Amino acid sequence: RAKARALLAEAAATDAAEDELYGADRRGDELPDELASRESRLQRLREAKESLEAQASERERRRRGALAAEGREPRTPPSGRDPFAPKPTDQRNFTDPESKIMKTSDGSFHQCFNAQAVVDGEAQVIVAAELSSEAPDARQLAPALDQLADNLETTEAELADDAVLLADAGYFSEDNVETATAHGLDPYIATGRHKHSDPPPIAPRGPIPKHATPKQRMARKNRTRKGQAVYSRRKAIVEPVFGQMQTVQAARQLLLRGQTAARAQWRFNCAIHNLLKLHRAGGMGLIATT
Repeated sequence: RAKARALLAEAAATDAAEDELYGADRRGDELPDELASRESRLQRLREAKESLEAQASERERRRRGALAAEGREPRTPPSGRDPFAPKPTDQRNFTDPESKIMKTSDGSFHQCFNAQAVVDGEAQVIVAAELSSEAPDARQLAPALDQLADNLETTEAELADDAVLLADAGYFSEDNVETATAHGLDPYIATGRHKHSDPPPIAPRGPIPKHATPKQRMARKNRTRKGQAVYSRRKAIVEPVFGQMQTVQAARQLLLRGQTAARAQWRFNCAIHNLLKLHRAGGMGLIATT
C-alpha cells in the first residue's frame, strides 16, 4: 500500500508539473494549432500555395526586367508552362517557411539561409554581417556594403584611400561593380571560375579595347599582374574566418528558425569571432566593464 501511494503521488506530481508546463489536459506532444484540424491544415496549404505563386511571379518579373535592361525579349518556356506560375520543382518548407532550398559548398541541397560576411583584410575582423533567404550571392553585395558604410559611420572610421573589394564570381554583376566603386572601393570581382590546377592567366598588354563590356574590363583587370596579386589574397582573408568559426565555435549550422532569429544567431557568431580576435591581439583591456 505504501508503494502504491508513493506511485500515485509521483503520478499526481508529474501531472501537475505537465499541466503547469503544457496546460491542463495537454501532454506536450500535440500538433501545433495550425495543423490540429483538417480546416487549419487546408488553410496552411492554401497560404503555402499563394506564397509560391507570389514568389514565382516576382521571380519572372525580375527576370524580364534584367532581360529588358539588356535589350532582350523574354522567351516562353518550351513546355508551354506559364512563366509567372510556380515550377513543378518549387517547394515550401512548413518547419521554417522563410528558409529556402539552396546548393551548398559540397554540391548537395539543403534547407538554408544565405549568410554573408565582409572581412577586413588585415586583422580578419568581420566588419559587416547579413543573412538572406535568397541564394544568389550577387544580390547580397549591395546590402552588405550599405551595412559596412553604416558601421564605419557609427564607429567614426573611414576606408583607406586604396581600399579594394575582393569577391568571387558569384558576386559579379555590372551593378555590383558600380556599387563597390560608389562605396569608395576598388573592385576585383572574378568573372568566371578558375581551377587551382589551371596555369595562371597571361597578363594582357596594350590599351583596353574601346568597346569592351564591363565584364570584359573586369576580367582584363583581374588578369593583370597587379590584379592577380591582389585577388590571390581573397582566400587567405575570408575563407579562414569561416573555418575558424566552424572549428572554434562549432558554428556549422544555424539552430534557430525564422530569418530574424537566424540573422541574430549569425551576427552573434560573428561578434564572438571578433571578440576572440580582439582578445588574441591583447585588446580586451580596451573594453569598458560596468
